[in-house]
Amino acid sequence: MKYCVLFNPKAGNGKGKEEAERLCEKLGDQVAEKLDVTAIEDLAAFFEEKKEFSVVLCGGDGTLNHFANDVAGLKISSPLFYCATGTGNDFLRDIEKPAGELIPLEPYIENLPVCEIDGREYRFINGIGYGIDGYCCEVGDRIREEAPGKPINYTGIAIKGLLFHYKPTGATVTVDGKEHRFEKVWIAPTMNGRYYGGGMMAAPDQDRLSPEGNQTVVLFHNSGKLHTLMVFPKIFKGEHLTSKVTAVLTGHEITVEFDEPRPLQMDGETVLGVKKYTVKAAKPAKAAEETRETRVAF
Repeated sequence: MKYCVLFNPKAGNGKGKEEAERLCEKLGDQVAEKLDVTAIEDLAAFFEEKKEFSVVLCGGDGTLNHFANDVAGLKISSPLFYCATGTGNDFLRDIEKPAGELIPLEPYIENLPVCEIDGREYRFINGIGYGIDGYCCEVGDRIREEAPGKPINYTGIAIKGLLFHYKPTGATVTVDGKEHRFEKVWIAPTMNGRYYGGGMMAAPDQDRLSPEGNQTVVLFHNSGKLHTLMVFPKIFKGEHLTSKVTAVLTGHEITVEFDEPRPLQMDGETVLGVKKYTVKAAKPAKAAEETRETRVAF
């Protein structure tokens, strides 16, 4: 089997190419080509040209997000694999696979949920962050732009936001036609997997390959700054669900509308000034057991 390795040079804080080269060393003479995925202008033509190869995508959650959206609707005959070389790697964490392993990608991207914002549709891998989580990405993007290469402490941004800068707002959440009202909402993510934000287990019971195809929306609401600050760290272990300020709803179509626009992030990609988003679940994916038993050795 010959591989064409695609990499995102910006993944892993700019170490995407270096990490891809390490993978190529492991694969040895099985590697036919190594290409920058961000430089490919026509993916349909690329896959037609490389159909005799297996394709390995190297990158992080953001790379996966862009790739899944770019190949949506394409007929791809090449076997697709993924090798995590990002920083957050919430997808890898969710499917419980070791770093450096080649993971069959098709089962995870063929039936992704779709998020609609202002008439535009986006597929996403892990989750939609809306509220202070979107704010953290907004601030992180600003720091990255002003000081390239500077480490970004999202936990520090979140704490400062909770205490000083971010203001919660009211929200109306509609799940499969049933409307719910919440006040003082700090976060309102809709999750396809369990993790987002670099290790936050927002939805411990969410299964991205569940036969039902449900999505989960999680809210922190009706809470002051200090109490929210006490509850927030629990999200990293999925222990926040027992708090009275946490609400969890599941369904196939979820709309979250804030009273005022707030930043949103999809797999770490920021969208500013969003007042409403709608997530629609896709058709049920393949059985989780079938995918988890798949291994690729090299």
